[in-house]
Amino acid sequence: MADKILVTRSSMPDYEEYCEEIKGLWDSHWLTNMGAKHKELQAELEKYLDVPHAVLYTNGHLALENALAAMNFPKNGEVITTPFTFASTTHAIVRNGLVPVFCDIDPVDYTIDVTKIEALITDKTCAIVPVHVYGNICRVEEIQRIADKYGLKVIYDAAHAFGVKYKGVSSACFGDASMFSFHATKVFNTIEGGAVCFKKDHLVQLLNDMKNFGIHGPETVEFVGGNAKMNEFQAAMGICNLRHLDREIEKRRIVMERYRERLSGTEGITLCPLLDDVEPNYAYCPVVFEPTLFGSTRNEVCAALADNGTAARNYFYPLTNTFDCFHGAYDINNTPVALHISKRVLTLPLYADLSIEDVDRICDVVLSCKK
Repeated sequence: MADKILVTRSSMPDYEEYCEEIKGLWDSHWLTNMGAKHKELQAELEKYLDVPHAVLYTNGHLALENALAAMNFPKNGEVITTPFTFASTTHAIVRNGLVPVFCDIDPVDYTIDVTKIEALITDKTCAIVPVHVYGNICRVEEIQRIADKYGLKVIYDAAHAFGVKYKGVSSACFGDASMFSFHATKVFNTIEGGAVCFKKDHLVQLLNDMKNFGIHGPETVEFVGGNAKMNEFQAAMGICNLRHLDREIEKRRIVMERYRERLSGTEGITLCPLLDDVEPNYAYCPVVFEPTLFGSTRNEVCAALADNGTAARNYFYPLTNTFDCFHGAYDINNTPVALHISKRVLTLPLYADLSIEDVDRICDVVLSCKK
């Protein structure tokens, strides 16, 4: 059997480049607490994302938790969101003492269905937490219209959308705040890491207080905060990876185009569309299999790939509103499109260094399951 193909592979700089980037840490011994690398990466990200402020975190989940907490929502306030996401989105809402209200998804791009949001708004609704899924941008203009109409905050889970632009505007610039994950599996990574991006100046001190115990000086603690600081080794990895990001995205584009060439037009297979006015980052390759038309289920295709040394992922599955930790509190029949897609979607391997030969190998296996 050929070498195993993983569903993703982290982008990394050359070994020598990273070593050179961290070399000075052995002189300074400043490894955390917003050191020189942290400050450099923050400035570079604000420039790259064209956003006034980016506060860096040790991971994206704590970034999202803090972004929600910074809005000072009332306890048990309702937050309209989507169940078609990673656990972090829903958990961040619940861990803030808020109540997720699940909205169904658009059957085309799998982002929150904006036509169904208003019907879910009550006098307890305080925010909307939409998710840019697979790099597909939410209907940001309509979401903002609804938010303005009802006086709601909008905090985007933009974990999948780093580097994406809509009508020339960075994904970091929408809503009251946008959270990015810099996990090793993402288009841009700092090994682990994340950021909250926003425009309002007053959030800078508040978010920094939240992630650093509220410490303002050696003897001054003005806020009850936690610890979610990005360290210097993470920041150094980010500095290196950001230098090469545009080239890495271009490599991903070539891989994705090959998938489209091989799989588009096959009965029973649906690929994500290319959205109007969007500059994509080619973060993921989700494929939806309709077994009545394709002849095999998503799970059968996944098993066939595994037998041939390829790892694919049922992502997102299960829906967050079906998690055991919520003890059946939610009726999954309220989000039928999300349920339908979650049972049929399979993300195929996609990363910058995936060869066209390996893409063809994957596609050959997928197409062999057609009956």
